[in-house]
Amino acid sequence: QVQLVESGGGLVQDRGSLRLSCATSGRPFSQYAVAWFRQTPGKEREFLATISWSGSRTSYGDSVKGRFTIARDNAKKTVSLQMSNLRPEDTAVYYCAATRGDYYSTIPGSESNAYAYWGQGTQVTVSS
Repeated sequence: QVQLVESGGGLVQDRGSLRLSCATSGRPFSQYAVAWFRQTPGKEREFLATISWSGSRTSYGDSVKGRFTIARDNAKKTVSLQMSNLRPEDTAVYYCAATRGDYYSTIPGSESNAYAYWGQGTQVTVSS
């Protein structure tokens, strides 16, 4: 079992920046990948980014490429999502998620069912 807790959400102005953090715990000998997703009411969860255990592999969703950056610090057991040039359409609840299997230098797909463990989410609101 991997526990995840997101933080860093809040209200930001149009074209602003925000940094989300995901604190992980549990499964000390596993090498899980971590991803960020977001969801708005009535819509499916949208894949944003994923990162391998080693940090050597990353992948981004088309809507955030060039604006968001995922990174991890395994010593601190955190995964961050740096978001820039935020727009009102980026308003959503943001979730981090971890895989059940090991992904040392590979990454899983962008489907939400590739990730077994989820945080509770943090709200990001971008005002126009």
